[in-house]
Amino acid sequence: MLLKNKRRDLESKIVKVKSAVVAFSGGVDSTLVLAIANDVLQGRVLAVTAESDSVSDRELEAARRLAQILDVKHKVIKTEEMSSPNYLSNPVNRCYYCKSELYTKLAKVASENNMATIFNGINLDDLGDHRPGIIAAKEAGIISPLVDSKLNKQDVRDLARQIDLPNWEKPALACLSSRIPYGQPVTAKKLLMIENAEEVLLAEGFKQVRVRHYGNIARIEIPKKDIPDLLKYERYEKINISLKKIGFQSIEVDPKGYRSGSLNEALSLKDKNS
Repeated sequence: MLLKNKRRDLESKIVKVKSAVVAFSGGVDSTLVLAIANDVLQGRVLAVTAESDSVSDRELEAARRLAQILDVKHKVIKTEEMSSPNYLSNPVNRCYYCKSELYTKLAKVASENNMATIFNGINLDDLGDHRPGIIAAKEAGIISPLVDSKLNKQDVRDLARQIDLPNWEKPALACLSSRIPYGQPVTAKKLLMIENAEEVLLAEGFKQVRVRHYGNIARIEIPKKDIPDLLKYERYEKINISLKKIGFQSIEVDPKGYRSGSLNEALSLKDKNS
């Protein structure tokens, strides 16, 4: 299907609802859903962003700025996944508990604001990855308009660029807890270490960054093409010193480079289906 036809299909599906809360992370997927919904529903839209230890301050502020640019109503709510033992133990379906908490809070916001529907930004490609949060979305009756209109990640970026969204080429997002290997407890201290470590790398000019928390080791993932720049002696030493100040004893650079959901590579088929 041509992109213009997918856009029409997306608009036709969204316009069927009277009003909508959009789970808005500030990533390109949820931004596209928000922009299209705000247009076709003529402003009967409320963007809602979660604030928690697992969301970096940088991303929260970026979501606020985007909502202002799009001129949409925006609400930031605090989610309490960090109070759930199921979440903190970091099982392979950790994301399920996080999204269940989010969607429960969104349902309350929708009710308080007389909003008929809740949208998320899941796209077609997400269905092929290990994403337990999708189960939580189905249980909560959340609508995924990008999936319904068969838009994959590239379609989303192309359409976002076409309608001039400022974040159309923004790297994929993931919560800070996704940097901690399954089975290793999630703590506020670890999340802060990860956030600060990634800020160091972003300040060095690397745009797509993951710092995986392996106990005392910070395992860095950046695109393979950028690894030679990271390994330049003075830059590497500067980063090494900065991350040690944060609390890591040593750093490693993943030779495979950045890839989304790399911690899922160790999961069995049984785990992925859980």
